[in-house]
Amino acid sequence: MAGAMGHRLAELIAEHEVPGAALAYLHRGEVHEFAAGTLNLDTGVEATPDSLFQIGSVTKVWTATLLMRQIERGRLTLDTPVAEVLPEFRVADPEVTKAVTVRHLLSHTSGIDGDLFLDTGRGDDCVEKYVQACADLAQNHPLGGTQSYCNSGFSIAGRILEKLEGKRWDDVLREQIVEPLGLTHTWTLPEDVLRFRAAMGHADGKTASVWGLMRSAGPAGLICSRPADVVAFARAHLEGGLLDGPRAMWEPQVDIPNPYALGKQWGIGWILDEWDGHQVISHGGNTIGQHAMLWAVPDTGTIVCVTANGGHSGAFTHAVATELFAELDGLTVPPRLGPPETPVQVEVDGYTGVYERAGFRATLTVRDGDLWIYSEATGALAALQDPMEMKLIPVDEVTFVGRQDGDPQWMSAVFYRLADGSPYIHVGARATPKIS
Repeated sequence: MAGAMGHRLAELIAEHEVPGAALAYLHRGEVHEFAAGTLNLDTGVEATPDSLFQIGSVTKVWTATLLMRQIERGRLTLDTPVAEVLPEFRVADPEVTKAVTVRHLLSHTSGIDGDLFLDTGRGDDCVEKYVQACADLAQNHPLGGTQSYCNSGFSIAGRILEKLEGKRWDDVLREQIVEPLGLTHTWTLPEDVLRFRAAMGHADGKTASVWGLMRSAGPAGLICSRPADVVAFARAHLEGGLLDGPRAMWEPQVDIPNPYALGKQWGIGWILDEWDGHQVISHGGNTIGQHAMLWAVPDTGTIVCVTANGGHSGAFTHAVATELFAELDGLTVPPRLGPPETPVQVEVDGYTGVYERAGFRATLTVRDGDLWIYSEATGALAALQDPMEMKLIPVDEVTFVGRQDGDPQWMSAVFYRLADGSPYIHVGARATPKIS
């Protein structure tokens, strides 16, 4: 398999219109590395195994790990209120300000509107300033009421680390994970990244207009790394080296209302799933035209990290995982949910309306008996993401799938209600309330 994978990687990036990719995996104690394609369509620089890609929200597992180290040292617990460590912390709801805990942040159950992308400058106080700006953030859902992906929560978590250690999040990361594990190709700031081969994101077959996200998003998604370094990080979770009890991070904290996209549950930082009876821990990341995926199977010890810089990257990384885990461990990666073989008739009028949260608005309408969704980014990222429109095909009474023309991957959406009866749609790992 190892010998053929380099050739197969090149075939898969061509099939999925991915400019360039890098892959590393650990199997039976040996690490294998591959790369294919280009890092930048404008320059033609070749992708190599040592190239740095933006791993995006895979960073969240690193930030969660750093907080778990603080917990193991007795400096706080998962149920410590954020305000106890950050007395200056505020969100719009005063009760949430007092009650939200570290566990809520790390399991995406705080309900704090999660997609505030705000540039607070390049200074070492950028995360501190970001937390100050959270004072106006409303609740996307009641505290602990459901699961909704929350980037804001991880920037807040990063500030907790800074307050406890008296150092920048970047420095805590380097001193407690990067340097102890000997990760020579893992960095957070662009002035460090540009010393290496670095990937450029692409959209619609062209280089993106912006290289990376604002520095305030650091604890939520600004690590740049080569796949082998990411594998080494995950290996320390499986084999020891970072935490006394890493399995605590694999304990389910909340069921994901839409289990068809990423996994069935969220742990502490990690996404949790099961393939053929084997527990799988994972996380993915998306930045501006870049994508990364990390999977680990604790009972076989196999770890896979794959990075890409454009094209149909989600379908590409899923295809890589499907082939690799079948070959390495005989595991079947669940296929993406698609339309049922026999069409399902569902009354869809009750799902129409506007659903909105910070950074996102979806308008659902009915045309000729079919449910359609028009989704658009709002706020700081609106100029970087085009609106999308697609028909939603029912799988059952509450589950729908859709995809844009030319996209090989189906997107899933689940309609559900909270305990108080409030209607929501769960798509893209996020819960979005119906507002009209």
